[in-house]
Amino acid sequence: MNLRYPGAALAAAGLLVLAACGTRTTDAPQGGVETWLAQLSDDSDGTDWPAFGRTYGEQHYSPLSQINADNVGELGLVWSVDLPAGNPATGPIEVDGTIYLATGYSVIRAIDVETGKVKWTYDPKAPEASGIKLRQGWGSRGIAYWNHKVITATQDGRLIALDEDTGQPVWTAQTFGKDELRFISGPPRVFDGKVIIGSGGSDSGPVRGLVVTYDADTGKKLWQFYTVPGNPADGFENKAMEMAAKTWAGEWWKYGGGGSVWNAMTYDAANDQILLGTGNGAPWNRKIRSAGKGDNLFLCSIVALDAKTGEYKWHYQINPGESWDFNASMDMELADLTIDGKRRQVVMTAPKNGFYYVIDRTNGKLISAEPFVDVTWADRIDVATGRPVEKPNARYEDGPTTFRPTPLGAHSWMPMAFSPQTGLTYIPAIDLQVTYDDSGITPENFEWAPNMGLTSGVGYAIDSGGRDVTGWLIAWDPVAQKARWRLPMDAHLNGGIMATGGNLIFQGRPDNGFSAYDARTGKRLWNFDAKAGVVAPPISYSVNGKQYVTVIAGIGTSAGLFGPMFTKYGIDYNHQSRRVLTFALGGKATLPAKTPYKAVAFDDPGYKPDKGLATKGEGLFNGRCAVCHGTGAIGGGTAPDLRTSGVPVDPATFASVVRDGLLVPNGMPQFGEFTDEQLSSLRQYIRSRAAELRGGKNESATGSTMK
Repeated sequence: MNLRYPGAALAAAGLLVLAACGTRTTDAPQGGVETWLAQLSDDSDGTDWPAFGRTYGEQHYSPLSQINADNVGELGLVWSVDLPAGNPATGPIEVDGTIYLATGYSVIRAIDVETGKVKWTYDPKAPEASGIKLRQGWGSRGIAYWNHKVITATQDGRLIALDEDTGQPVWTAQTFGKDELRFISGPPRVFDGKVIIGSGGSDSGPVRGLVVTYDADTGKKLWQFYTVPGNPADGFENKAMEMAAKTWAGEWWKYGGGGSVWNAMTYDAANDQILLGTGNGAPWNRKIRSAGKGDNLFLCSIVALDAKTGEYKWHYQINPGESWDFNASMDMELADLTIDGKRRQVVMTAPKNGFYYVIDRTNGKLISAEPFVDVTWADRIDVATGRPVEKPNARYEDGPTTFRPTPLGAHSWMPMAFSPQTGLTYIPAIDLQVTYDDSGITPENFEWAPNMGLTSGVGYAIDSGGRDVTGWLIAWDPVAQKARWRLPMDAHLNGGIMATGGNLIFQGRPDNGFSAYDARTGKRLWNFDAKAGVVAPPISYSVNGKQYVTVIAGIGTSAGLFGPMFTKYGIDYNHQSRRVLTFALGGKATLPAKTPYKAVAFDDPGYKPDKGLATKGEGLFNGRCAVCHGTGAIGGGTAPDLRTSGVPVDPATFASVVRDGLLVPNGMPQFGEFTDEQLSSLRQYIRSRAAELRGGKNESATGSTMK
């Protein structure tokens, strides 16, 4: 495996269903707002799964135990629902006997748990509304629920509340300007009658991180918070931005700064504060965006805001002056732990940089941080200062540098889970190596790629570093800060995790497996052949006394970038199944057999090699196309494998799709700015990759490119 990136960045996801214990009926909950507040409380009984991480604390833990380590072998499929083409890598929710999920570009479905019948579907037509925003992101990773409303966010920046019974919009809010180079792919979070949403874009333009909060019942805007300072000449919005500006240098505001809150947000009810996990710098390379100086607050940080006012309370910065896309946007989970004999309110996170952090959430002070994978960019995290002790040349100041982990992260967006029952966190970990090199890239010659092209300000290449195992399922003790057990995985990118009160851990994999493990020992107790890769996080809940587990099967989001690693699984956009799977004890339903798939190149009798033209096309493909169509034009399930498509053969057809936007409703962006020469080079590169698949000589520069 050798993935080369000339200056890019990315993201990823998948889902399925099982049955749980409990004593509720399908009657609507009573009691008004207090009912919904209690439902989201971390100590709720687990009857429902009304939020991305089930409750405010985002532990991805269900206390239900009807399905347990003793009887999980009896678990079986109850029903499945086939889904159309589009991103299936998303976390569903369940309330009062109905599952709600967002697939594709935020197409919402409501499904009856007991029958598997689709009750309604709502399509916000996000691709048509997104314009160039369609060029980043793959759709929604999750949705929220509040007071009989399902709340979703769209690629083009809308926040929409739908009536739970009809699927019709109750209110809609536009969260950012139409011309801003932002998009939304993360789940909104509901807290105390409010809903908060962030956005992405720091990898592809001069974006300034932002979250916006609304009244969840009316859609009225309440407050917003920028995560990095703007132009001092315009004045600062608050004291926090004035403070943060002192940690930046040069004319940072011209580069946007970054700090996008594209995924992680957690509500700390005990302290009435919302915690934000902020993203990387824009661009990554601090030499460019901040003259190589300063900590650059609040990049790669956990930032605590007053939940009622949005005012800054405290922060902890994971990577001061970040230069590697080591963002802090991975899920944050809350718990009360006994540490050194004292009960502490903590927030826990396993971000990209490979260290597991335990932080006092009352004040942002670091308690401990230890590596959960092999980390070679830093010696340790200094607990006294909270800062990493970096290795020499970690910032590639003296030329190329190689270390672990990578901008893919030691942990991606697929959530980990914390079990109060075992006291352990379960992490879908990644173990890869990166080489950074910014030779020839200077502040003077740096330019953002136009129209949301991926731009990092540093070249980088990712590989396995010669290791056979690149992915792990790790059971991590956050108090002792060490692994209790770890299981090697067949691929580096595996599914989100759920823990349950039945001493179980559930997780899917790209090899079609969906498994349950003993939470204390790691022994695999049950496995289901999902007939498709599973990377989405599962959920569990109870309807009429029966426990279920649900997950969505199918590869989507950034997982699809890794076509070269997924070819052995036979994953293809046009052939893979996408299904909602629901399980319960005694389930007897089955799935149709998976049709074996092997990529076959399109017939191209008029093809003639032209290495120079193909090399130009490769660069264009890496910055604009590989984010969906896969490394080296080898599709991994997020978008079609172009080596097998006949579209590139005919110039007119290719232009109608790529430049004229023929397939925008299907999620294929329009690149109206491409010249005839660019289209020609792009065609040549794709045709050269197809020729290689047919057995011809590979004329591309690297053969496998893009993040």
